[in-house]
Amino acid sequence: MSSPLFLGFDLSTQQLKAIVIAEDASIVHESAVHFDLDLPAHGTTNGALKGPDEGEVTSPVLMWLEAIDLVMQRVKNAGVDLSAIAGISGAGQQHGSVYWSEEAEKALAVMDPKRSLADPGHLAPRAFALPNAPIWQDSSTTKDCRNLEAAVGGPQVLADLTGSRAYERFTGPQIARIRRLKPAAYHDSARISLVSSFIPSLFLGRIAPIEVSDASGMNLMNVLTCKWDDALLEACGGPELRAKIGPEPVVGGTILGRISQWWVERWGFNQDCIIAPFTGDNSATVVALSAPGDALLSLGTSTTLLLSIPPADLPPARFTTSHLLSHPTTLDAQIAMLCYKNGALAREQIRNRCAGADWARYNELVEQSPQGSSGFMGFYFPLPEIIPPGVQGEFIFQCKDNGEPQLVHELQPDASQHARAILESQFLSIKSRITAILPAHSPPLQRLIVTGGSSANQTIRQLAADVFGMRVYVAESKEAAGTGGAVLAKFAWWKAQVGGASGSFEEMTMETGEVERMRLVAIPKGEVTKVYDGLVDNYRRCEEQVVYLCGQA
Repeated sequence: MSSPLFLGFDLSTQQLKAIVIAEDASIVHESAVHFDLDLPAHGTTNGALKGPDEGEVTSPVLMWLEAIDLVMQRVKNAGVDLSAIAGISGAGQQHGSVYWSEEAEKALAVMDPKRSLADPGHLAPRAFALPNAPIWQDSSTTKDCRNLEAAVGGPQVLADLTGSRAYERFTGPQIARIRRLKPAAYHDSARISLVSSFIPSLFLGRIAPIEVSDASGMNLMNVLTCKWDDALLEACGGPELRAKIGPEPVVGGTILGRISQWWVERWGFNQDCIIAPFTGDNSATVVALSAPGDALLSLGTSTTLLLSIPPADLPPARFTTSHLLSHPTTLDAQIAMLCYKNGALAREQIRNRCAGADWARYNELVEQSPQGSSGFMGFYFPLPEIIPPGVQGEFIFQCKDNGEPQLVHELQPDASQHARAILESQFLSIKSRITAILPAHSPPLQRLIVTGGSSANQTIRQLAADVFGMRVYVAESKEAAGTGGAVLAKFAWWKAQVGGASGSFEEMTMETGEVERMRLVAIPKGEVTKVYDGLVDNYRRCEEQVVYLCGQA
């Protein structure tokens, strides 16, 4: 009998990845489908479509179905024994939502193994009330955010309930906008899934429940009880939303069911293969990489900081500019998160402008410029930002010693200063907020684990080490979210096979011989870290000016 394998997916903004791991969590196989390159017929840019309304951003659901068909073919062509897959889980880009029609449950239950998922008429369009899914980059719901906050007594009350104030990308405001502007489509939506519950629905042959950690990014769940909040459901979707949203959120590491017959007959999966809840991409990254005392910095399309913290006994009063999420493997921990929309795409714009789209040249520019960019502080927001909320544009300040920052109109930084300034401002924004999101009396953070596309850049790694004053590590696999999904599949399988319902994630890790696959890549220079410690107040003053200027526009 073959040793069990575990399959994890990561449906991110720009691509779908499939990761196969062995029982010791070593990587057996990786495949990917890049939406723009592999599926150009959908006309996406970086995996997304901009809509006619200001800030509207979606992705085609049919494109995701085609990507699943294609990535499965690539996994099979690589020689992976799909009959040895014992469990499947994964991750989805957070906040995105899929709207199922009344026909969806029947369509999922009777899928024809002779037809692909994306075969016209098989699932799409009949199983979906909306052809395109609103995704996390959408910023068209400002009105709905303010309505939601007003309905419950303000942003702090909402943060107390859900772990976050209302954000444009969050699913609750997205649902409210669909209900307000597309009432017929909302009426026709029998069920609403997150991206993370959309994918296991395909594997189960029925609509899957939403997982508890990803439910934290909806403004619909009480983050302390991990249950849907009726007042929030009513405010966003009316009395019918409870039925559309489905049962209460489920914890990761449970078994939702066995794989549907379609996958057995078409792809050769074992009929006993289990399907576990999928989670959000950030939560899956935590599962794959972090331990207590670690800070996780994801340098992908978005820039995200993640910290595992003890569970809160009181409402999270500090979480009005950051987020508190339930943990995907236990109710005895939570995840604090800072998320920025202008991540890799903003860095790439500066690279293209200053270094001719050449990363090697860009790195040279960063390394030849001094820490602090000779007193220049740059803010680069091509998209409406999340932190600070709603700011957009480019702002350059000259910071004088012990003086207020001055907005630069004529004297501009040179290319090297721009190259360094975007990295410094992105990292200083995080550094200025870390203390506020850690619980009181927390021990010092020990390691900074970096992931995402920019984590391969040694210049960026070293600058992160210097700004944060922590040793920087990278994982063996760059695909942390997909790996975390595969580990969640293994966790559900292990609990059923060995550990029982009460088995903990830590026990599984020890018992199955998982080896941490981390590599030290950068050590902070103490004297440079002191420079950045001294720039935090300057950064805050400049950010306050940016918020003021955007508010006056």
